[in-house]
Amino acid sequence: QVQLVESGGGLVQAGGSLRLSCLASGRIFDLGTMGWYRQAPGKQRELVATISSGGGTNYAGSVKDRFTISRDNAKNTVFLQMNSLEPEDSALYYCNARRIGSLYWGQGTQVTVSS
Repeated sequence: QVQLVESGGGLVQAGGSLRLSCLASGRIFDLGTMGWYRQAPGKQRELVATISSGGGTNYAGSVKDRFTISRDNAKNTVFLQMNSLEPEDSALYYCNARRIGSLYWGQGTQVTVSS
């Protein structure tokens, strides 16, 4: 099993920045791609960004050039640096980790951007 714990969410004004962290614990030695997803009230959960075990990244078009995903394998942590935040970025942000045959989710951290 893998446990994922997100942190770093909060309330920020439009144009501001936040850095989310996701700490993985448990059976983590063979984790593959990790990522961030978000879900706003009344909307489906959507991809924000992913990063492979080798460091390859993928971003949703709406956050590209504003958000940066990174991974510190030594600290078992994935980060999401979010700059130039917009009210539309307000959502519950979830960390996700994959292993062949398994998918793991954290409990989420709330991000609220005021206009």
